[in-house]
Amino acid sequence: MIARNLAVRLAVCSLLASPLALAATASLSSASFAASEIKVVVNKQPITTYQIQQRAAFLKLRRAPGGEEAATNELIDEAIKRQEIARRRINIPDAAIDEAFGRFAKDNKLTEAQLTQVLSQAGFSAKGFKDYIRVQMGWGQAVIANVRQTERLSEQDVVARMLKEGGSKPKVTEYSLQQVIFVVPNDKRSSQLDRRMSEANSLRQRFTNCQSTFETARGLRDVTVRDLGRVAEPELPPRWKDDIMNTSRGRATKPQATERGVELIGVCDTRTVSDDQVAAMVFQEKDLAAMGKKEPDKDYLAKLKEKATIVRR
Repeated sequence: MIARNLAVRLAVCSLLASPLALAATASLSSASFAASEIKVVVNKQPITTYQIQQRAAFLKLRRAPGGEEAATNELIDEAIKRQEIARRRINIPDAAIDEAFGRFAKDNKLTEAQLTQVLSQAGFSAKGFKDYIRVQMGWGQAVIANVRQTERLSEQDVVARMLKEGGSKPKVTEYSLQQVIFVVPNDKRSSQLDRRMSEANSLRQRFTNCQSTFETARGLRDVTVRDLGRVAEPELPPRWKDDIMNTSRGRATKPQATERGVELIGVCDTRTVSDDQVAAMVFQEKDLAAMGKKEPDKDYLAKLKEKATIVRR
């Protein structure tokens, strides 16, 4: 949960001050974006005047100060983040981006179409906003991966921590999991997603154990079942962690829309485990909690910027 909370904190947070900020934004002329030239190059990645003007409009929409200079600096940071996300091969599913976009619209008492219109009138775009969300989510994962990599505990570190905390090894729950995917092709997502979600909920209600899932799936179209093996609590995927922890043994989580279609996770079995590897994971989770308060994302970005080649024209 700690890793998930850190990722959420690093992701999309109060991007617009209020629904009033949305309604009060003035429209910008598209003519001002007609001419575009390269203004900055970050590790061979260009940033154009058009991008800067769009980002300045987005900053205004967020009631953030600074104008074009602040927009330029934000785009430089974003370029570095994108490159690091790509280097770490982090992929944020389109479904997660669409979900965040829809949730943001709802929080501001707008439909997605209305939010798209507001962004367009402000001189920005729905695509630009979704790209921004993707970077924030990907950056959150990159920061967590970096912290885990740089703060990895050795066997000696684990022993020292155990002695410091009373000598006993931490205990965690280990889950035996099964993944069920109701496949939805991308080109049929809008027409099939609701139906597949209904089918997944129906299977969830009938789910009582993992042994019968393969047989049940044979009677369903385009359904994939995978045994995921045993996963310790600190290693649970952030997106599924809370649902898995709140699901009883022999039951399944509520379905989620993903890039593959609609998925749910069956909790086949649980057990309590305690060993050196578990101790290392538990201590690292505690370190992540403490690290989150120190804003590790800023330190990480600063180090990447030191190594980057940034040319302003």
